[in-house]
Amino acid sequence: MGQDYTVVIKDSTVLSQICGVNDYNLKLLETYLGYPVFSRGNELTLTGARDSVCCAFRSVVDCLVTGLEKNTSVPCAEVINAFFESHSGEFPAYSSFDDSVENSRAVEDFQNSVIKIPRGLNFVYPKSRQQGLYIREMQKNQVVFGIGPAGTGKTFLAIAQALYLLLSKKCRKLVLTRPVVEAGESLGFLPGDLEQKINPYLRPLYDSMWDLIPGEIIKRLEDSGMVEIAPLAYMRGRTLKNCAIVLDEAQNTTKEQMKMFLTRLGENSFAFITGDTSQVDLPQKTQSGLINAVSILSDKKIDGISIIRLEDKDVVRSPIVRKIIKAYEQADSGK
Repeated sequence: MGQDYTVVIKDSTVLSQICGVNDYNLKLLETYLGYPVFSRGNELTLTGARDSVCCAFRSVVDCLVTGLEKNTSVPCAEVINAFFESHSGEFPAYSSFDDSVENSRAVEDFQNSVIKIPRGLNFVYPKSRQQGLYIREMQKNQVVFGIGPAGTGKTFLAIAQALYLLLSKKCRKLVLTRPVVEAGESLGFLPGDLEQKINPYLRPLYDSMWDLIPGEIIKRLEDSGMVEIAPLAYMRGRTLKNCAIVLDEAQNTTKEQMKMFLTRLGENSFAFITGDTSQVDLPQKTQSGLINAVSILSDKKIDGISIIRLEDKDVVRSPIVRKIIKAYEQADSGK
């Protein structure tokens, strides 16, 4: 049998922000919880819900209150979406909120999985459980591999964490790199200087930066040399000290390139390596450096190195992308 559950919020400003314009956020909560939510005085009440749903309601409200008390610009609707998406795609059938200890841990994990970029356009929240784990691993390890299909946020989150390290002055430089896998035209025959030649290859990384911080900050970082773009081949012989490095499309590295890259890391440097092992564009019989490195490092279990695998259920770019990936996987498996 269902019950009513009420949360008292002392700060009227916080309550108003949680409710949103025309109670938009309360309607969003109702969509996820499957039960009515209303505001009266300084209280938020969930009506007729079972225990696990009440627990989830309390959890997300706690997250919102904690965030708003620290920063009045917290986007409540985004937090609500991210919270429920990171806990389950089929809520309210999900029932892990029944246990208060597990519930408390889930809330703490979510709150610890937020990337707060100084001068950024917004906070970055995980939109799946595995994304939350990916963020937490980047926060505590020197080398993190993010492996998964298109749309899982692996590159976007890596860029966000790298920008956090740079703009919070934990690193002095951000290096963006990709292997240049040519398809018909050699870089040497393309017009322009080095940056213009490789710009098309690195454009997705720039797109992520523009989503995260104002354009004028990006321009200043580039002009000051605090952001560097370089093809992977130009890394040989360098030692990257006090840097945050993002290696994207790592599935297109050779074994030699990957080893070369990993051995460039100097003091106080962090490397975030992203790739999709189902989209290797190397010549046949050439083993992917990403696949090779993950195989070697998984066995060794080295402190400071983490390997996170994202799946089609972690696709957040668009629901249709998730369906496309699943269809291709089924076709490849002969189903």
